[in-house]
Amino acid sequence: MSQAIIFDMDGTLFQTERILELSLDETFAYLRSQNKWDTDTPIDKYREIMGAPLPKVWETLLPNHSKKVRDETDSYFLSKLVDNIQGGKGALYPNVVKVFSYLKDNNFSIYIASNGLVEYLKAIVNYYNLDNWVTETFSIQRIDSLNKSDLVKSIKKKYSLANGIVVGDRISDINAAKDNDFVAIGCNFDFTQEDELSMADFIIDDLVELQAIVPKRLGALQKV
Repeated sequence: MSQAIIFDMDGTLFQTERILELSLDETFAYLRSQNKWDTDTPIDKYREIMGAPLPKVWETLLPNHSKKVRDETDSYFLSKLVDNIQGGKGALYPNVVKVFSYLKDNNFSIYIASNGLVEYLKAIVNYYNLDNWVTETFSIQRIDSLNKSDLVKSIKKKYSLANGIVVGDRISDINAAKDNDFVAIGCNFDFTQEDELSMADFIIDDLVELQAIVPKRLGALQKV
């Protein structure tokens, strides 16, 4: 029986804050140069909605702008994120490689399910060679509903997963696990909100804790 563990990317595997403020500042500097923005970069507001699909992000940050401007801003922001990833300005969280190697050595299938766009996720996966461990990376772009639960459902269906674990830092990850009858593990990392993690089956402060939790939990599920 396949043993599966599905990871969120931003705020779970990738320390997005390393490139977030820089990329957002570059984007809003561009908007100011185009006379489409005249105040400070709304970094605090963005942190509040960190992890949401980008179309929803721009609806929040640019509520009075046209869809055309939002789409142009989205493209520019994505290009800055990718540039900064490829420039080595980002970082994985501690122990990602250690935990991935452990899971792979113990016959776990690893997947990534993210609200990030395909090009952005590809840049991270390629820069850090995550394909050495990850079976497949799934972007929310695949799902018309932009719903993380539906994204995880698509992984479950494609790989015929009977049991699984979802690891993430936001309520969308917890809900994605619950909606698919998977175990939810919440990451108490940079952008976590305590009330969102309260629904998780387990809460971790470091990814290395998965080495103790995951085998026992999936083993118990497989006996049911």
